[in-house]
Amino acid sequence: MKKLKYEIEQPLDSPERTLFHGELIRKKKFLRRLYEEWYGIYKLELDAIPAGRIVELGSGGGFINEIIDKAIRTDILPLPTNDRTFSALDMPFSDNEISALLMIDTFHHIPDSGRFLEEAARVLKPGGKIVMVEPANSLWGRFIYRKFHHEPFDPRADWTIPESGPMSGANGALPWIVFVRDREKFLRDFPELKIGRIKYHTPLRYLISGGVSFRQLMPGFSYNFWKLTDRILCSVSRELSMFVTIVVHKV
Repeated sequence: MKKLKYEIEQPLDSPERTLFHGELIRKKKFLRRLYEEWYGIYKLELDAIPAGRIVELGSGGGFINEIIDKAIRTDILPLPTNDRTFSALDMPFSDNEISALLMIDTFHHIPDSGRFLEEAARVLKPGGKIVMVEPANSLWGRFIYRKFHHEPFDPRADWTIPESGPMSGANGALPWIVFVRDREKFLRDFPELKIGRIKYHTPLRYLISGGVSFRQLMPGFSYNFWKLTDRILCSVSRELSMFVTIVVHKV
């Protein structure tokens, strides 16, 4: 697949590249509809939370405000689309102030998962949630992320990653490491946090969309066909997924 020229010229950690990614997410029909579905996952989870502030971490080039208008858009990069700019390891909120922390492809960029979970437990209200859509450590996911993606994907690693940059620092396997491989450690270290659900999904549509690096492979009108195909594949085995939704509750 031919790469978009802009991807080669702009530094990975630059705000300009993230803003361009936002343009692509809106323009590419497959990618936009995928994001709409992922924001829809947010909305379903927000039906059962205490009243209060809703924060999206790592909003980047997304458009959550078009789907959930009361969400506070935040990022560590200084983007003009941000409502607030800060690190997820040091959130400018009071204890028990936030009803939900929402993330798409953000958790696996946070350099210290333990410190983040401490912060999340501090700022969340009892009954509040963390909802994240992240790379899946499945047979298919590992193959794609290791062979065709620039970010590291190491299921043997620990809970931290090198702080090389907000986007270049990553380990796509971090969600699996923390919430599946080291589930007992998570439950022991964070007794006030409980894993609500882990759901695997989206085997093909992100690949077909081309993401933010490649051109879309199928016409936009075929989206519903591929959506059905994804559902069928996931019903066969979660090992065919590329993404996973993880929901964590504060009790």
